[in-house]
Amino acid sequence: MNILLAPDSFKGSLTSVQVASIMKKAIKSVYPNDTVLMKPMADGGEGTVDVLLSSSPNSRRIPISCTGPLGVTIETYYGIIDNNVAVIEVANIAGLVQVPDGKRNPDNTTTYGVGEVILDAINKGCTSIIIGLGGSATNDGGFGLLQALGMEAYDQNGKRCGIFGRDLHSVKRIDVQQLESKLKNVSIKAACDVENILCGVNGATQVYGRQKGASKEQVLKYDESLKRYQELIRSEKAVSKVENAAQIPGSGAAGGLGFALLGLGAKLVSGSELITNILQMEEAIKQSDLVITGEGQSDEQTLFGKAPAYIADLAKLHGVPTLLLSGSVVGNADLLREKFAGCFSIISSPLSLQECIRNADELLFKQTTQITHFVHSILELKMTNLM
Repeated sequence: MNILLAPDSFKGSLTSVQVASIMKKAIKSVYPNDTVLMKPMADGGEGTVDVLLSSSPNSRRIPISCTGPLGVTIETYYGIIDNNVAVIEVANIAGLVQVPDGKRNPDNTTTYGVGEVILDAINKGCTSIIIGLGGSATNDGGFGLLQALGMEAYDQNGKRCGIFGRDLHSVKRIDVQQLESKLKNVSIKAACDVENILCGVNGATQVYGRQKGASKEQVLKYDESLKRYQELIRSEKAVSKVENAAQIPGSGAAGGLGFALLGLGAKLVSGSELITNILQMEEAIKQSDLVITGEGQSDEQTLFGKAPAYIADLAKLHGVPTLLLSGSVVGNADLLREKFAGCFSIISSPLSLQECIRNADELLFKQTTQITHFVHSILELKMTNLM
């Protein structure tokens, strides 16, 4: 049997590369003659860089010191694939996972480091940049990023503004004359799977602000400040290359970072679609008898742009069944079964969340062996009936 493994990460416990490796080991332990191809997935969030590095023959991991989400220097990395394509992950630079629960507050976070990493990639000769927008701790509309790239911002007294979310409230004037000219010859794709716009009920702050530590009062304040900010940006051609950028679905991604990137001429694309294309996933599916995907938790939201659903849709086009094996399966499982041939959780007995996370590798291995036995039993029974 030819089996394709295309899982997303099990957030908080296993990367997608680890998930695929454990699945493969489990399958080979019971059916060593099966052909197993690993194509670990991501959708623009956590794990995007590692997925593309692991799947690209000409790839380099680039360590870098840059400004982290709280304004202090951190050690992180990005990737270069195909010699001149930089892969940058916001979660690695300004990520929510990098900020302890007690310190989560959009007033104190910044996207400045993302701009620093972009400049480093350009200085290393990259002419194309992919930016995964998932998992940010910020709500600054890319205010910090644009300053890292050369934009200057001033308050009503003519004093230079800082780089944090709180500084967005006081900006009255911007100057883009020093905006990095090197960006002119660079194409940027921003990978995201959310359709939120910058402001309003469906905007960055009102939908995601609370999970980043914003109070009810802060949510209202940021929404108003982002409205004023987008008008300042709109008046400057150097950072307003897309008309009505604040109304484009995805402009609210990563706390409005999508809006700033659109202003620089970036193209917002589906993270799942972008990465499956780079991984040549459709060709791999055509050669497979079965696809197994998964994620940390599957529910109704899985059906809206998440990597497992995108994989299942591709496989269905070519008549290949897809199994979903996730950390947990909750909500209306009937909806999931409309897309997947089978939906399974790695949890087979009562366990606490901490136990599930701690033992995720062992639980995943055991459940994968059970599923493999089941699939082969069905095939053997079908072949017996045909004889």
